[in-house]
Amino acid sequence: MTITSVLVANRGEIARRVFATCRRRGLATVAVFSDADAGSPHVREADSAVRLPGATPAETYLRGDLVIEAARRAGADAIHPGYGFLSENADFARAVIEAGLIWIGPDPDTIEVMGSKVASKARMAEAGVPVLDLLEPDAITEKDLPVLVKASAGGGGRGMRIVRTLAELSDAVASAAREAGAAFGDPTVFCERYLDAGHHVEVQVMADAHGTVWALGERECSLQRRHQKVIEEAPSPLVDRVGGDLRKRLLAAGRDAAAAVGYRGAGTVEFLADAGGDFWFLEMNTRLQVEHPVTECVTGTDLVGLQLDIAAGVALSGPEPAMSGHAIEARLYAESPADDWRPQTGTVVTFDVPEVTARFGRTGPDGIRLDSGVENGSVVGTHYDAMLAKVIAYAPTRDAAARQLAAALRRTRIHGVTTNRDLLVASLLHPRFLDGTADTSFYAAHPPASLTATAGLDPALGAVVAALADAAAGRGPLLRGVTSGFRNIPVGYRSRVYAVGDREFEVSYRFGRDGLEVAGMDGLALVEADAGAVVLDVDGVVRGWTVGRFDDRVVVDGPRGAVELRRVPRFTDPSAQLPAGALTAPMPGTVVRVDVKVGDTVAADQPLLWLEAMKMEHVVRAPADGTVTELPVALGQQVGQGTTLAVVAGRDD
Repeated sequence: MTITSVLVANRGEIARRVFATCRRRGLATVAVFSDADAGSPHVREADSAVRLPGATPAETYLRGDLVIEAARRAGADAIHPGYGFLSENADFARAVIEAGLIWIGPDPDTIEVMGSKVASKARMAEAGVPVLDLLEPDAITEKDLPVLVKASAGGGGRGMRIVRTLAELSDAVASAAREAGAAFGDPTVFCERYLDAGHHVEVQVMADAHGTVWALGERECSLQRRHQKVIEEAPSPLVDRVGGDLRKRLLAAGRDAAAAVGYRGAGTVEFLADAGGDFWFLEMNTRLQVEHPVTECVTGTDLVGLQLDIAAGVALSGPEPAMSGHAIEARLYAESPADDWRPQTGTVVTFDVPEVTARFGRTGPDGIRLDSGVENGSVVGTHYDAMLAKVIAYAPTRDAAARQLAAALRRTRIHGVTTNRDLLVASLLHPRFLDGTADTSFYAAHPPASLTATAGLDPALGAVVAALADAAAGRGPLLRGVTSGFRNIPVGYRSRVYAVGDREFEVSYRFGRDGLEVAGMDGLALVEADAGAVVLDVDGVVRGWTVGRFDDRVVVDGPRGAVELRRVPRFTDPSAQLPAGALTAPMPGTVVRVDVKVGDTVAADQPLLWLEAMKMEHVVRAPADGTVTELPVALGQQVGQGTTLAVVAGRDD
């Protein structure tokens, strides 16, 4: 079989990643896009693109019939599914093959077996691979707790709930089933024993149609939130620490798992391991993983290229690739970790990662690789996953990779959306991560709010920088020796007010005979300032920052971190004030469940209603004890960010 043109049945970062390999091989590329993605980078980069009418996944990227028709119309002879959406849909794979197209993935029957976590566990047990026993929800007792409710189909943390009491079980199963049905079209869920502190270790396999199975080392992905990976690395620090024959046993289990189902193509066999080196099969992802770049870095392979070769019938040749050096990947998300990991929406005004040495391809030693789905001007909406990019560091040692990645993230300029950047930096530099002992309980033991409490630029100093830059924007640059507002006689202070969250910072400043004076802050001297940059002498140390603006926001970036400030107007429009106790939508979404009515008495932290956004459910809870006095939304209603969902009057109101 010969592949000449590849349609990627996906979007964003993974579509761009596959296109990059195709371009290097001289293959034509075809994109598909929803109405919401019409201006996305992956559409512009493809040789041709076909519109899938609609905005939601169900209308577009999950419509296999439309994707296959798009391939026919654009003249593609092969389809790469990426990850997510239809990548592990056996019926879609069959339809691609029946349409006379080349399917870049495993056989449909294999997808079917391994795509069901229930069926795959049974097959792995038969093959001698260690597994955790399945638990029927109706048969779970106190001695089984805690348990994990999991969707049988799909992944990415969707359709998963931790249950610690029997009283929670029924609601957790129902909620997980709803989320799984919305994300994967299959509401089937099951339960298994949950280990509070374990290590997520996985083996990358690659198998051809001629009987050869490679295990290309292992990865560790123990830092997770909501069962979704945050930081991934290769090789695994747990495996290195335990030593002995653990790596040999893991890789053998990965090969055995692939061989047991006659696997072909790229796949990942995921295990849960304990600190002593025992491990159990979790699932097999019959596709390329989000974290595949770390394996590419340490093995020197192009996994997408190998997928293309295997789909075309080429045999794997030469020795099985071994790992060298260390690679760490951080997933950069539009989300607010301290606010229960809440996804964020908006326009990415500025996106600039410094010192990138490779994009969508293997970097050299001591390099930074960037696989990004967004660029300046990209819109992050509610219909798709909130991941913006993956930033990967590759270095000779693990410590060097962690510190290099943290430095690159700290210097990254991201304006327009709230991200998890500060959390990533704090995680990478945390002693438990640096010594390689962090496990899946890391964020439970170290909540995001505590990790990032001292992250970024001091907001008080950031407010001074913002005030000087804003002043320069209105009056022209403030150069060395030339101060805006200078008078030969004493003048009063000028004042500007900025806010970070609920905290306000008033900056009162003036320029006198001795230069810049800031009320309440000594030791500052202005070196130079314009609308986009400010340089100050701070207690004898010269420091510089860049300044960006969007809407009513000012973002100050520097080598020690960044701070985003909101300009506080002098006068507030009374009509913009919300009633006391109002609960607003944290993001655009759909109301999928309402558990209260007007007049109900509620307790603090009681769930009131559920929003579905970015393929996950988000609970809106009562802020305090009180009574529901207003409920202006209904089941199934779509709401915008900031929409009032309910009003809870306190008992003393």
